[in-house]
Amino acid sequence: MSKLTLFIGILVFGIVQAQNMEKDSTAKKVVFIIVDGISADQLKTADTPYLDQIGDLGGYTEAYVGGGKDTYSETPTISAVGYNSLITGTWANKHNVWGNEIKAPNYNYPTIFRLYKDQYPNGTIGVFSSWLDNRTKLVGDGMEETGGIRVDYHFDGLEHDSINFPHDVQRNFMKLIDYTVADHAAETILEKAPDVSWVYLEFSDDMGHGFGDGDRFNAAIHFEDKLIGKIWMAVEERQASHNEEWLFIVTTDHGRGAKDGKHHGGQSERERSTWIVTNSKQTNPYFNERIPAVVDILPTMTDFLGIKVPIHIRREWDGVSLVQPVEAIDLKAKRKGNNLVVSWQNLSEGEGKLYLSGTNDFKSGGKDDYKFMDTVILGKGEVEIPMRKIPKGLCKLVLETEHTTLNTWFSEE
Repeated sequence: MSKLTLFIGILVFGIVQAQNMEKDSTAKKVVFIIVDGISADQLKTADTPYLDQIGDLGGYTEAYVGGGKDTYSETPTISAVGYNSLITGTWANKHNVWGNEIKAPNYNYPTIFRLYKDQYPNGTIGVFSSWLDNRTKLVGDGMEETGGIRVDYHFDGLEHDSINFPHDVQRNFMKLIDYTVADHAAETILEKAPDVSWVYLEFSDDMGHGFGDGDRFNAAIHFEDKLIGKIWMAVEERQASHNEEWLFIVTTDHGRGAKDGKHHGGQSERERSTWIVTNSKQTNPYFNERIPAVVDILPTMTDFLGIKVPIHIRREWDGVSLVQPVEAIDLKAKRKGNNLVVSWQNLSEGEGKLYLSGTNDFKSGGKDDYKFMDTVILGKGEVEIPMRKIPKGLCKLVLETEHTTLNTWFSEE
């Protein structure tokens, strides 16, 4: 081999390696939007060209909030409760937000922002919200209980500015606030590109409470869709002009009351009925063929961002990924005679490992002691465990498969 041939070979190899490194170094970023109080059926009646465009590019699915109805994880279909279920991946029995007062969140269940900052401390996060409490109470910006996490870019609190946004009975001030928040979010995304951003818009829920189902509510949804479009166009421009890949997710926090759409908070099918729209083309069969939950959004974001979440945290999540393989869902435990029947819905062939803990130390900042119980065949859909092996009081069970971690609680108290 001549020196010239060797030199050309080395040069080509170097170019290919550089191209691969450039491809691998694509920055991954997430923006998720919560547009308040739109049930799945209400969304379908409104004119939403931008959400339609995003869903056509990626995917749309109906979803649910409210935890397990009539179970230990039943969760009020209330705004702040739904927000916290999204950002922690857990239901209210864990994150401990039961109403809009946000009295005592359990910060031991980390948000997407803390998980991201733990792995990428130099990364940036943003909160753009028509409600100040989202950043100050739920994210816990600067609080000792959240490890002093700092939100790098934020724009909120306008609901307290009655001079520039004079409050009126028709809630038009909130419409103006949403517009201003979305405008600032789009500008910051375009210019600063935070790695993880949360945008929250409220006006649609105000119109639901004030006017219920009908044209006024539909008009509010159409208005919010235009604001979502403004943010989406900023993301598209970033992707076109920078080496970035963005995951864009839009959802809502609860549905509407069955009677006239003016209320929510209960467990009716319509109050629990929500939806998810995303630009992702990698959605899995669980997203495409089942009804996922708001708690599934957190594992989806951590998977996309490549966050290595410790096992003791993943064992607390009530959701699963919408973009990675999912072998099983809906883990449950119920006593049957002298046995505990642990069941699941199987989505794949293969095996899983079942673990059990008789403690709930995670709740207070500790770690639970899980013991291996059995290797199970997923296709069987259930396994029976003698009750003599089940500890008294609260029992936590975890089923781990190749890509999925499920948990459920059992207690006879």
